[in-house]
Amino acid sequence: MRNPLRRAAPSVRDRVGRDLEPVSRNFGFDRGKPVDRWYIERFLREHEGDVRGRVLELYESTYTQWFGGDRVTASEVLHHGDDNPAATLRGDLMTGEGVPEAAFDAFIFTQTLHLIPEPEAAIRGTWRALAPGGVLLGTLPGMSRVCTDDRPVWGDWWRFTTDGARKLFADVYGAGNVEVAAVGNVVSACAFLYGLAAEDLDERELAHHDPDFELVVTVRAVRPGA
Repeated sequence: MRNPLRRAAPSVRDRVGRDLEPVSRNFGFDRGKPVDRWYIERFLREHEGDVRGRVLELYESTYTQWFGGDRVTASEVLHHGDDNPAATLRGDLMTGEGVPEAAFDAFIFTQTLHLIPEPEAAIRGTWRALAPGGVLLGTLPGMSRVCTDDRPVWGDWWRFTTDGARKLFADVYGAGNVEVAAVGNVVSACAFLYGLAAEDLDERELAHHDPDFELVVTVRAVRPGA
């Protein structure tokens, strides 16, 4: 039988599913592109037309630059704390402190909600930040190892399902303004948990969708009123 993780070196492949030690404890960054990033970037590419005007992103502006291009008129980076030189705004989504209201046409909100102790409050904060008609493009971890580096600073509080994400965002944005989906399958989920990279799998293994394995949950939410 063909091993679905065949692109990994044989010594690595033999360990997957049997070894108690992961191949990488750094989400696969030390091997290439983490598997969850492959899905995140595909989602953003599918909705790149929403990345326009004044755009807010968390921690850095990488995805704004990659997917917004000339459609972006202003780029802002939000960070909670003073330790990020890339930040143009320092604020708290849960309280709204330091975050402009009704100011942004797009909000790129990737892999962050699980680090926030009050996700409902943070989602209300994203709604406040968006201008009427503005679009949030969000991704949430469905399956993931613990975020060891972030845990001492922010905590690592949650993992999400499509049902949970749909309720959380619909309660704020309204059910008709929210699109929620999931991506992943048993091979990509195992690969991600073991710390393999997207380069260790082929396109078919990554692109296959199995609704029983929600590796990454994606959210597109629109603030109504434009």
